[in-house]
Amino acid sequence: MEEERARRIVDTLRARNVFAHVKLPQAGITQYGIRVMLPDGREAIWDNDGTAGLEAQIMRNGVLVGFVPSIPDSENFGDGQIIEAIATADYDRPVGRSIPAKPRPAAERPPAPVSLAQRLRGGFRS
Repeated sequence: MEEERARRIVDTLRARNVFAHVKLPQAGITQYGIRVMLPDGREAIWDNDGTAGLEAQIMRNGVLVGFVPSIPDSENFGDGQIIEAIATADYDRPVGRSIPAKPRPAAERPPAPVSLAQRLRGGFRS
């Protein structure tokens, strides 16, 4: 994202009581990002990697502890949609997979073992 747009979004987020800052580009990347400081000491870094979609990395002390996956069709978002996505994101769920896990089928109970008394009554046929 361009610097001017990042600054506009940060100003609006701050007006909504979101503790946000402009994240300066890293070496070799010309994209600006948005850093949101979270109350528990983590920080969310939005759109600083040069990809088209809106996504965030959740960091604590420089270590990746979670992420907000790329939001579908976010490459076409206007400022208002970006602001809403950042302000309402769920930062407490570290997402680790993009496909939801299928529920496991209920385990079938194995047949109960046949006791000696049952075998004697059945004539040892079972």
